[in-house]
Amino acid sequence: MPIEIKELHIRINVNEGGSDSGVIHPVDQSQIVQDSIDQVLEVLKQQKER
Repeated sequence: MPIEIKELHIRINVNEGGSDSGVIHPVDQSQIVQDSIDQVLEVLKQQKER
């Protein structure tokens, strides 16, 4: 059975006044990608259980 994604939630946090230049560091970027993959797999697992 095909899976249709009808809604996608993207949440970000913005730190104002921080000394960071706004560049995502490679370590942070890989962590973000891994977290995203984990969340997608969790959604797929929940849909499969239904």
